[in-house]
Amino acid sequence: MDGGSAVSRERFDLDEALKEEIRAKVLGEGFMKIVQSVRRGGAQFRISVRPVEIGGVRRYQAEMVEDGQVRVKNFDADGLSAGLEEIIAQKGARDLHLMTAKGDLHVRVTRKGRVVVSRSAEMDRKVDLKPHDRVKNVPLNAFDSSAYMKAAGLADGEGRVRASMRGKYDQVNEFLKVVGESLKDRAPSRDGESEDGRPFTVVDCGCGKAYLTVALYLYLTQVLQMPRVHVIGVDRRADVVSAARRMAAGLDLAGKVDFEESDLAAFNAGRADMVVSLHACDTATDEALAKGVEWRARYVLSAPCCQHELQKTLDDRGAFSGVMRQSILRERLCDILTDSFRAMIMRILGFRTQVVEFVSSEATARNIMLKCEYCVKPGQTGPVSEYLALRDYWHVTPWLETRLGGLLAKHISRFE
Repeated sequence: MDGGSAVSRERFDLDEALKEEIRAKVLGEGFMKIVQSVRRGGAQFRISVRPVEIGGVRRYQAEMVEDGQVRVKNFDADGLSAGLEEIIAQKGARDLHLMTAKGDLHVRVTRKGRVVVSRSAEMDRKVDLKPHDRVKNVPLNAFDSSAYMKAAGLADGEGRVRASMRGKYDQVNEFLKVVGESLKDRAPSRDGESEDGRPFTVVDCGCGKAYLTVALYLYLTQVLQMPRVHVIGVDRRADVVSAARRMAAGLDLAGKVDFEESDLAAFNAGRADMVVSLHACDTATDEALAKGVEWRARYVLSAPCCQHELQKTLDDRGAFSGVMRQSILRERLCDILTDSFRAMIMRILGFRTQVVEFVSSEATARNIMLKCEYCVKPGQTGPVSEYLALRDYWHVTPWLETRLGGLLAKHISRFE
């Protein structure tokens, strides 16, 4: 990338040459996407514009996100030109990313009004203008999900995905894709249930409004054709559990998809074949992983959310002092370390573990997933040594180690 900077005549304003460059790239051939994020009173406003094909006609779709609300609007070329002027005229600190077939342009305006510009090396990308009204190949389109989509509030009365629920819709679809990938090599028993004759049991830890819980049952039974499935959603909030039960009953899934009002630590499923959690906060993710181990689950799929526990105990360490001094970098480092410790502990306990991005960062910034399958020998020297080296360097005891201390002790005590 090449780089440069300039401060315009007015604070936060872009100079005329840069404005003309942006106009030429967006309104000319090869335009792919423009995204701008602006800080407004501590909140963030984000707008992205991309070309789409609707009914065989080239249009431009703008998606605007503010305070968790999403608005989508389609424009013709004149509307694009007018909207672009509004993007260019924005004031305040902001980030702009413009993508074309020939390369990328990045513009960052700092809080002090300094404009920093960088451009990628020249590219030769193909602009693939796909129809906006196409039917996407996603799990929720692999079966008749219309009743579920309306009941869950993901779709309106006409079955169209609500703009405000697009992020959740994408998260559920991508989570189901990971479930399908995890089970594709599973050898089904005679009746499609667990190896010991039980229904294939899934526990959704911290199920919330049960978007994923109900979708899991429908996907496993209707797409993967597993005839004996039992899904349990666990949440400590009485109101969301009541609402989830009403949704399951309305879809005629009572007894097939059950909900328990309980703190996760106090809940005991006995046995489970798959344990999932989608954005369980802080140590609730660790509790979900621990339950997966204790319930002898074959598959544990967990997308962590906020992670604060390690931040309370992590000390500045030598060369990392400059990183730790910056709060946002400290937070991200703690996120990385927390998920690294989690992955290593699951590997020590016999789970083949991958840390993957399960959904686009545009759907949610919390897009990391721990994908675990119990299929390797526990307590191998390599994973134990790697874990102890990282843990002892930072002088911390991860919460998951404390939670699973009894099971971990026999593997790590001989190395300490």
